[in-house]
Amino acid sequence: MRVFKFGGASVKDANGIRNVADIIKAQCPNEVVVISAMGKTTNALEELVAACINQQPDRIRAVLSTIKEYHSAIMNELEGDFSAVHETFSFLEEYVTTKSVGSYNETYDQVVSAGEILSTQIIVAYLQAQYVPVTWFDARQLIRTDTNFREGRVDWQETALRISQAIVGKGVKLTQGFIGQSADGRTVTLGRDGSDYTAAIFAYCLNAQSVTIWKDVPGVLNADPKWFDETVLLETITYQDAIELAYYGATVIHPKTIKPIQNKGIPLHVRSFLTPDAPGTTIGNFKQHLLTPSFIFKVNQVLISLHPNDFSFIAEDNLSHIFGRFAMAGVKINLMQNTAISFSVVVDNDPDSIPRLLSQLKNDFRVSYNENLELITIRYYDQATIDRVLVHKKLLLEQKSRYTVQLVVRDGSQGQRSF
Repeated sequence: MRVFKFGGASVKDANGIRNVADIIKAQCPNEVVVISAMGKTTNALEELVAACINQQPDRIRAVLSTIKEYHSAIMNELEGDFSAVHETFSFLEEYVTTKSVGSYNETYDQVVSAGEILSTQIIVAYLQAQYVPVTWFDARQLIRTDTNFREGRVDWQETALRISQAIVGKGVKLTQGFIGQSADGRTVTLGRDGSDYTAAIFAYCLNAQSVTIWKDVPGVLNADPKWFDETVLLETITYQDAIELAYYGATVIHPKTIKPIQNKGIPLHVRSFLTPDAPGTTIGNFKQHLLTPSFIFKVNQVLISLHPNDFSFIAEDNLSHIFGRFAMAGVKINLMQNTAISFSVVVDNDPDSIPRLLSQLKNDFRVSYNENLELITIRYYDQATIDRVLVHKKLLLEQKSRYTVQLVVRDGSQGQRSF
């Protein structure tokens, strides 16, 4: 058995759904198919969550209406019995208008998860109208998690039991990415862009022959085309290189996706739904590491530097305290570097969590920071590649290992700020 995953861009409109249906009929008539929410639905549902948390009934109705209209327009162009979709909308409307608001993360998971449910209900109805043998599975009944909302941790033993018992027989097995369920019946999501991870979970539990992730790019490229005019398709990548690229921020593959399939030697194919006959990229147990330098860019970064107020050294007790603060704030560190008297980190500039974190840190440290930075990671670098990305940039921090260099840079003359 194989596992196929289609992202939101592939099913953003009726033509996209028809194209995905053609791929399913041609290439995966008896396989597991994992589908994401349609287009930008997740973003819209996030707006709905914000309106719920802020108790804005007019905004709730407006956003909900926009989401309904988007999905209704797609259904109007397709054949099928969409009664299940209308039931999901009724449930969603009742939840956001009558339920008492809990924590942000729990509310987020209960609301945003509707995107995957809606997309798969529409697609299964269309496939059935096309006489494609297909069964709809609720991933929440198959993937068991804890209650760590928005970053659910998988109970692998229970999940493997449920999936192996449910996913049998012929025909398409259609399910949702991104979502699972805790033991007490609450929906828990697996992290933003977690649909790739869902595909890996199913593949691991089913000992799948392969996983194929369908994207709007020809495969894994050595750089994001919006940053580089001349990109190179990476035809084969080792598991290790794929994990490294994902860890540093490559957006084609979700960071948690690789490890489960590596553990069982399951190859991962990244292919384009725009050119479904093209081979794309294969990630697997290859011996040859990448020969082409790969570039990863993260923008809107903040460089935070901490110095002890008492002029002492940065030691284990300082680091333990610092990491605790970052963990409690939910801020992930993209790069870290320390000297005897300072500790510096680079993080995404979250407008909610970063100001609170800085206020907490200044109680114990002298804090300085730089905003509006870029973090450039080059895997398999040489000096020419470094020089290439530093044109018209000012280098603030550099960190090298044997295969990877990370550069923190900025444009212009913006200076450092301190508390």
